[in-house]
Amino acid sequence: MELLSLFPHPIIQGPTAGGSNTPAQIAAVSNAGGLGSLAASLLTPDALRAQVAEIRRLTSKPFALNFFVQGTPAPDKAELERAAGLLKPVWTALGWQELPLPAKWCEDFAAQFETLLELKPAVVSFTFGILQRAQVQRLHEAGIAVVGTITTAEEALAWQEIGADAVIASGVEAGGHRGTFLVPQTEATLGAEDLLLATVAAVGIPVISAGNIMNGADIKRRLALGAKAVQMGTAFLVADESAIHPAYKARLLNPGETPTRLTRAFSGRYARGLENRFMREMAAVETQVPAYPVQNALTGSIRAEAARRGDAEWMSLWCGTGVAKARAMPAAKLVETLVAEMQAA
Repeated sequence: MELLSLFPHPIIQGPTAGGSNTPAQIAAVSNAGGLGSLAASLLTPDALRAQVAEIRRLTSKPFALNFFVQGTPAPDKAELERAAGLLKPVWTALGWQELPLPAKWCEDFAAQFETLLELKPAVVSFTFGILQRAQVQRLHEAGIAVVGTITTAEEALAWQEIGADAVIASGVEAGGHRGTFLVPQTEATLGAEDLLLATVAAVGIPVISAGNIMNGADIKRRLALGAKAVQMGTAFLVADESAIHPAYKARLLNPGETPTRLTRAFSGRYARGLENRFMREMAAVETQVPAYPVQNALTGSIRAEAARRGDAEWMSLWCGTGVAKARAMPAAKLVETLVAEMQAA
């Protein structure tokens, strides 16, 4: 399948997990000529079916689904007690006597994969790991284009080797989780433009650039450097259709002098967001917390309580380094604006 022929404008709306990107947003982007992307990693098969049905009710255009490649962990009691101890400054600040344990650690990726094959979206992208060659073949047989997320040129080569149709080169400036899988996350430090150049030189499949892309001039520059399209997450997080918490959206639209930085304290995997009290409380121990998805599940109750209170100091405020340039408007209007800016640049 020729991936790039599926959407006329070289703009992919980045999948942002946690319910922030809605079927309405994804349909609006696809209807406007971009490629809308649903973050499916935290969805059960039934929830995934329901959201895809709603997207298809709102658009007949192609769209993408995104999944985390992951296994289901089995942490022991001692690991969980230690993790709860590391989080104690946070949950005691919330007034709790103990940290609630989650009902499950993550969704079953194998079940999600079978549901994906059943639903047959035009495009699927993967983060946190890499598929087996046979899985890519099954997706291709179902008519689904396969895209891998990478943070090094070597990871891009690995995806090309198993038959991926394209890769998303995610620079260190990008918001949310890092997609590193071949080297320690602390070693995948290339900025978006350097990573793009290295990846274009290494592989023969299309490269999609991600990280610090906020306007049409940014898009045009990445295309000039060899990208075939861009993926933009932070820019769409503040779109009217985005379902992020109002307190989170308000912080993104008014970040002031607050820096973004990488932390593994929320989820056990490095991710970029606006610094807040949670990050500061956990800074000294963030390298000691359990790996994703255990830490992510353990902090789920904290983030839910923060949402209930409307307190952004305890939320994961994922966003990229370009957040100060984020603009609130309908998603379709943002695509239209980006295209006009590309033409004017």
